[in-house]
Amino acid sequence: MARCRCVDRRGADPVPENDSTGEFLFLIDSVYRYTGDTELLRELWPATAKAVAYMEKLRLSERTEANQQGDRKAFYGLMPASISHEGYSAKPMHSYWDDFWALAGYESAIRIARELDQKTEMHAFIEARDQFRRDLYVSLGVAMRAHDIDYIPGAAELGDFDATSTSIALSPVGEQQMLPPEALLATFERYWKDFSARRIDKGWDAYTPYEWRNLGTFIRLRWRDRGMALIDFLMNDRRPAEWNQWAEVVGREPRKSRFVGDMPHGWVASDYGRSLLDMFAFERPADETLVLMAGVPKEWTQQEGFAVKNLRTPFGPLSYSLRVEDEQVVLDVAEIKMPTGGLAVAWPEGDQPAHQSIQRGQARWVGTEMRITQLPFTIVFPRGGARSQ
Repeated sequence: MARCRCVDRRGADPVPENDSTGEFLFLIDSVYRYTGDTELLRELWPATAKAVAYMEKLRLSERTEANQQGDRKAFYGLMPASISHEGYSAKPMHSYWDDFWALAGYESAIRIARELDQKTEMHAFIEARDQFRRDLYVSLGVAMRAHDIDYIPGAAELGDFDATSTSIALSPVGEQQMLPPEALLATFERYWKDFSARRIDKGWDAYTPYEWRNLGTFIRLRWRDRGMALIDFLMNDRRPAEWNQWAEVVGREPRKSRFVGDMPHGWVASDYGRSLLDMFAFERPADETLVLMAGVPKEWTQQEGFAVKNLRTPFGPLSYSLRVEDEQVVLDVAEIKMPTGGLAVAWPEGDQPAHQSIQRGQARWVGTEMRITQLPFTIVFPRGGARSQ
């Protein structure tokens, strides 16, 4: 699952990739959450248990006394060095990409065990996850101090800047509330600065459209305008444009010969699909809430309106609409299985409506979010009317 060998004129090269185990567990959990296929979940339970055992073997192999000394302290308790992140193909590194995927795997395994009433294993998985999470965040702090950086690094050894790799910690892993907030903002402010320079400077050579996943991070940070700028830029780099897809590497000059990798590229396609859908709804694990409209442009809520119909979520198909009619705005949210934390409507900044005109359902304000606690839900308010403070 996590190791393969590539053969060339030198012979067989071992190429460990330690992200795949967590990804496998995440996939099992996701299929179940979206389909409710308990039979499939039971069928894959033995594979789930074996996958967790393998992750335990990997992380414990780095939880050694040697990794508590000197410049090796950042490796303690992590997944071993690998080339899962292809930027480290020249030499395996302790990539935090692997660790965040492993964390997603532990979380998924816990949910699977809970659904199948495997209580002994569930408690063991929880204990392993908690220990691994502690080691991971200690490692991040050690690496940041060792390299004197204010951003979240890509690999413990390098202290390298790689926001596109770090982005998975927010989505799909769901660690936003656990990440050091100042480092998180510094990471993506730097990415935005670099991206903005690329938009203006025509001298850049190439980039990887994995950057689509940064849209999901922008949405979670409520950077609506920045998200739309990212969408516009990336949509203009489909190659060839008629194919409606992206290669693994996109060059500034379309006719210049270069390495392009896979075309179309599966990671890029999935990053595009899930990040674009996050504009309309995404799950926030920290409080088990389904967040609506966090990436929707402000113009849509004031002038144009929009509708979502049967968007697949872990809570069933989601349908809602926002209509701008004359001087009124109407938001309708249809019935759906209510998440534990309810639904949160993330209005654009400065555009939160007064909610005295709720016609169906119930809602309350929590900060700048309107938390819907009863469905179906309808609210009508004057266009341009802001919530009273």
